[in-house]
Amino acid sequence: TISFTSGIDSTYDEYVFKFYDIHPSGDGVDFEFQVDTGTNTNFNQQITSTVFRAYHNEGDSDNGLSYATSSDLANGTGFQRIMANMDHDNDSNGSGTLQLFNPSSTTFVKHFITTTNYVYNSAYTFNQFTAGYVNTTTAITSVRFKMESGNIDSGVIKLYGVS
Repeated sequence: TISFTSGIDSTYDEYVFKFYDIHPSGDGVDFEFQVDTGTNTNFNQQITSTVFRAYHNEGDSDNGLSYATSSDLANGTGFQRIMANMDHDNDSNGSGTLQLFNPSSTTFVKHFITTTNYVYNSAYTFNQFTAGYVNTTTAITSVRFKMESGNIDSGVIKLYGVS
């Protein structure tokens, strides 16, 4: 797990996380995120989201655009999947962004957008789009990234504030 527990405050209206060459330690695992507030440190905020993916396989025999219902959350408290079924082969990894809007608001829910590109199941490139909101009016102060199981073997995650 990688947790950002400081630097998310009212200084900026938008925070952008950029992740580069995220590589799992195991096969078939998901890269996920969840947020928390200063009063709740369990990383279990309610999220509502929707996910769709464009994909193409390296053999040029399969491609398409699909709605990923299994990655949606409906006011769920689990971690939000943003890259699915990643492998730990040397040529497998993923990169992308998470935009978190107005996390310090104590009036509104917190919207987010993720865009990722990753190697899926060792043979596909997936471009995944996830959008939704964290259903809390309490300020978000922490963001955690993790693999659904196993470890993040390598990669870089950077945080930027956008004014």
